[in-house]
Amino acid sequence: METAVVTPDPGVVKALRALANPVRLQLLAWLREPERHFPLDNGVNEAGVCVSYLQAKAGLAQSTVSAYLAELERAGLVRSTRVGKWTHYKRDEDRIAELVSSLGQTL
Repeated sequence: METAVVTPDPGVVKALRALANPVRLQLLAWLREPERHFPLDNGVNEAGVCVSYLQAKAGLAQSTVSAYLAELERAGLVRSTRVGKWTHYKRDEDRIAELVSSLGQTL
């Protein structure tokens, strides 16, 4: 009996690679409930959470946190919005739901 070779969706592979890093996974978890993890002021609004709040909470260099967020964005898991000179991030809930559905059908 021959086994069919399954070619994984490149978008799913990219998302799983992004989620394989524990800090990126933590950032995504914090963004799930920003009002619980960050003060509600100019740093947290409808555009998302300011990268400086994420950096402070993670305790890592701003460049490191920005690189982690860029990887999550390339995977389609977060979206960024410029607000003045600051960049805010929020989860892309539609893309995350698609990923979960795809994994449920694939695994």
